[in-house]
Amino acid sequence: MNYILFPNSEAQQKITSRQVPTGLNLEETVRTIFTDVQKKGDQAIAKYTQLFDGFEGENLRVSPEEMQKAASQIAPELKQAIDRAAHQIRRFHESQREPILRITTSPGVTCWRESRPIETVGLYIPGGTAPLFSTVLMLGIPAQIAGCPNRILCTPPNALGEINPAILYAAQVAGITELYKVGGIQAIAGMTFGSQTLPKVDKIFGPGNKYVTAAKAYAQQLQVAIDLPAGPSEVLIIADANSNPEFVAADLLAQAEHDADSQVVVLSDAPEQLQCILAAVERQLEKLPRKKIAQQALLSSYAIALPSLDDCFAFSNAYAPEHLIVALENASDWSSKITAAGSVFLGTYSCETAGDYASGTNHTLPTSGYAKAYSGVSLDSFIKKITFQEITEEGLLDLGPTLEILAEAEGLFAHKNAVSLRIKKNNS
Repeated sequence: MNYILFPNSEAQQKITSRQVPTGLNLEETVRTIFTDVQKKGDQAIAKYTQLFDGFEGENLRVSPEEMQKAASQIAPELKQAIDRAAHQIRRFHESQREPILRITTSPGVTCWRESRPIETVGLYIPGGTAPLFSTVLMLGIPAQIAGCPNRILCTPPNALGEINPAILYAAQVAGITELYKVGGIQAIAGMTFGSQTLPKVDKIFGPGNKYVTAAKAYAQQLQVAIDLPAGPSEVLIIADANSNPEFVAADLLAQAEHDADSQVVVLSDAPEQLQCILAAVERQLEKLPRKKIAQQALLSSYAIALPSLDDCFAFSNAYAPEHLIVALENASDWSSKITAAGSVFLGTYSCETAGDYASGTNHTLPTSGYAKAYSGVSLDSFIKKITFQEITEEGLLDLGPTLEILAEAEGLFAHKNAVSLRIKKNNS
């Protein structure tokens, strides 16, 4: 990790801005594959699935038999853990339902808002070195609670056309309605346009590598909504002289092992404590199976000493981390200082792993500073909120003169006339 002692404002701004070079070749690759999928559908999807995943099969949809078989292929304790996590996630997201609240803004004028589920949602689940079956729960469960009729899941197969059994079991638990053996850019393109096999979706959810992230951004230009803009995963930890160095190091490495592009940051007002944390990182790193990935991530990560904890929180808000761990005594006393973060973990025992799997909160979160303006995935992500108004005759007579004045002032006389005609009818 890069150790920085009391950086000036220019150095801090450089770190918080996440200056990452863009790749034109990546954008060209995305456009090429999207165009091919739009023109050739399943044929193009199968071609890229063979090219990138080594699977040559033609049947992209997971059969009911494959789904049922998955339950017998994973250990009972893993099934139990998935069920427990699903219960926690379901309980938290069900609490996000909003009652319909009718408001009378003036006599005879009633306004309210009602939720409607998005019709068809596409959920992307990465495979690769870490099959994220936990993300199946994080996306599938709120989609099910929201009442989305069509819950489509795409995930890359191995060369034999197999999907990790834990992903298939989690899909059953989360109520996925259709599951396809498609990954990468071709999966996002297939859900954007639809094909002979893949349905066209209204909104795409889920994490992925830089190719999937670029594909989702391109899909958004083609009038398909996405959950949120995202980049590499990250964690920022605020620690002081009383923090546990071993715990902090473990949390940093838990994030660093995700991907070589991940970034981890630890801030402290105690430089000597940072040295203890860095030493703990080195010790724990040696024992990790994913050591090489974590090492690569640590090359672009930071341990930063700042003059005070107030300065640490100011830096954190400028950075707007995906995950923020407040590793302080009485951590909740500092929560009012936080203005930008995807998900916050307060106190010594609130490890990020809990949020990744089973505390109940969602782990699909804004990265790359987008937490300044975006929230993580929630029940609201899967619904549209439609406003209603109902105006009685008396209500329009009362509000009408105000409407006429406002419409005339904007020069919109047809607007005014729509009100005036109704008032005249009442007076005739």
